[in-house]
Amino acid sequence: MNKRARLVVVLLVLAAGLFFLYPTFKWYFLVPQAQKELAAGSREQIKAYARGRAAKELTELKAMVTKDPGAVMPAKYDFLINVAKENYKLEKTKIPAHWTVLDVLKSLGSEKNLFESIESHYRDQLLALKDESGKILQLGLDLSGGMSILLEADMNSLEKRLGHPPTVEDQTQAVNRAMEILNNRIDKFGVSEPQIRKQGTNGILIEIPGAADPDRVNSFLMGKGSLSFHIVDQEASQKLATFFNEHPGEMYNPDGTVKRPAFLDAGDVIRGYYTKDQYGIDQLKRYVVVKKEVGLDGSHIQEATVGNHPITGKPVVNFTLDPAGGEIFFKLTTANKGKTLAVLLGDKVKSMATIQEPIRSQVQMTGFGRKEANDLALVLRTAAMPVDLIVSSQQAVGASLGEDSVKQGLNAITLGFLLVIVFMLIYYLGGGIIADIGLILNLIFMMAILSAFNLTLTLTSIAGVILTVGMSVDANVIIFERIKEELRLGKSPEASVRAGFKKAFWTIMDANVTTFIAALVLSQMGTGLVQGFANTLAVGIVSSMFTALFVAHLMLDFLVEQVKVKKLSISWRI
Repeated sequence: MNKRARLVVVLLVLAAGLFFLYPTFKWYFLVPQAQKELAAGSREQIKAYARGRAAKELTELKAMVTKDPGAVMPAKYDFLINVAKENYKLEKTKIPAHWTVLDVLKSLGSEKNLFESIESHYRDQLLALKDESGKILQLGLDLSGGMSILLEADMNSLEKRLGHPPTVEDQTQAVNRAMEILNNRIDKFGVSEPQIRKQGTNGILIEIPGAADPDRVNSFLMGKGSLSFHIVDQEASQKLATFFNEHPGEMYNPDGTVKRPAFLDAGDVIRGYYTKDQYGIDQLKRYVVVKKEVGLDGSHIQEATVGNHPITGKPVVNFTLDPAGGEIFFKLTTANKGKTLAVLLGDKVKSMATIQEPIRSQVQMTGFGRKEANDLALVLRTAAMPVDLIVSSQQAVGASLGEDSVKQGLNAITLGFLLVIVFMLIYYLGGGIIADIGLILNLIFMMAILSAFNLTLTLTSIAGVILTVGMSVDANVIIFERIKEELRLGKSPEASVRAGFKKAFWTIMDANVTTFIAALVLSQMGTGLVQGFANTLAVGIVSSMFTALFVAHLMLDFLVEQVKVKKLSISWRI
């Protein structure tokens, strides 16, 4: 590969690194702490905040227009000016040179439109931040804390599944199996370095680093049995809708549950049909009547993937049934052709469709948001929980290391890195500058890769970073010493650089490949902090080899071939 091509590769890798690193930089250095805390909350909390903020600012704007309609619109409402500009363009009206409060409010038409515009601004802002928080380099429990969830195994559900009271051995096996499934699910959900351990006899304690989204965390606790298919009783559903419209006071019992009218058959049950609102929260649209008998349950699902509907473009979940499930579903759809089939997630109707023809093994579900569809597909691809798990408590936890310990560790790491840079500059002179540039690029590439894969950075992971820095320096030392040997033989700088890299290549490869294999083994067999250290070390090895054998080589080639230096600044003794 010629030098121009190598330069293009380096620039592309650097651009990609900065691209993946920017969300992490923005989150930790540019986003205010208050905004981060709001984005880390549940969608219900975001909804309450956005609506409360909209109500407050609506009152302020009404007071402003009453006091002085010609007042200039404050800068904090620039987002409303943008909405007003679009409305003026649609109405083909001349856009004012200076936006007054009255101009903006007139363009929005009504208080309702004004309220919705303000609400959507804060909603979109916080939901975008929530999405960004899932694309950054997370800090571990020891550095920033996270979320602690205590689950309790419901032994009544285990008894129903076994058909007899569970023995102590049955309970132990069920809890251990549930821990294994949870560990697998959390890993697939992209949460790095969780700590899962048994608490007492029937408890499971999960500690997840970072500001974990409560909605996201709860989603991986779903079991296969929570998904089921039922035939809809359309006639009863229509009668129920008419009855509730005519007698709204008869909809609910004193305890808030839906009242069951006398005209429903014994084999029918009432279930709510839910759709996602703009916040991604389930909203009740209406009640439907479905057959109590389960037509097919989720335990027969073998594989689940997420795709897009060919016409609407909305996310769909495609899944394959096992042979037994295929036969059950074929008989169900054959016997109920022309009727409506409902997909229930727990007790919520998420999707309904008319059965056009018998279906055997390939089934497609709609009615889910993109994130919900991905979460559901991941859960369906894992084994069913052997026992129902109840969330006993869920709370935020502080960092396991004190602030002083974290500062001391980071100071030691920073000091060590700076000493390495200074040493290379003093000992190798001009060559030390090249090595230091490679070290800095190495750190950028490492952080970018860790950010791209949403990995978690703990104090042990940082130790892996420092170990990698040492190994990267080691590669540069080997290369420079080889070049010095060639220079002592009287070779030209160009020939010395070429021979030095050629002779150092396999020595560096052997040392790094063996360490990389060890890191992979630790990554696969280790858990928690050990796995974080191994992941960081593996990423660092790849990055350091690239900077030492590719970037440093390119810079030295440029000096000896383009600049044509007569003497390499690589040692005090040469």
